[in-house]
Amino acid sequence: QVQLVESGGGLVQTGDSLRLSCVSSGSSFNMYAMGWFRQAPGKEQLIVAGISRDADKTHYADSVKGRFTISRDNAKNTVYLQMNDLKPEDTAVYYCAAQFTLTSVLPLASYEYRSWGQGTQVTVSS
Repeated sequence: QVQLVESGGGLVQTGDSLRLSCVSSGSSFNMYAMGWFRQAPGKEQLIVAGISRDADKTHYADSVKGRFTISRDNAKNTVYLQMNDLKPEDTAVYYCAAQFTLTSVLPLASYEYRSWGQGTQVTVSS
């Protein structure tokens, strides 16, 4: 397991942008698939975006396609989520997750990820 620390959340207005960052402790970051999940009050936790360890595979929830971009910098042990054109329905706690993978696969379900950050709140006002 690795320790994950998210940052970059905040209160913004509709149409604004935010960039979330997630820094991983330890070595071998390049062996981990990374995912961003979010959970709004009273709703289930869902994947927002994911990126394989080699960055050759990415996944986006339909609701964020064209607005959000996931990327990673293995030299900095960091994964990013650039969020543009934010909408009130994007309001949630955003969690970073990591899963060690032997090949460059991309898990999409929350139960497939073993390491989780503490979450960062994103609030989009209308």
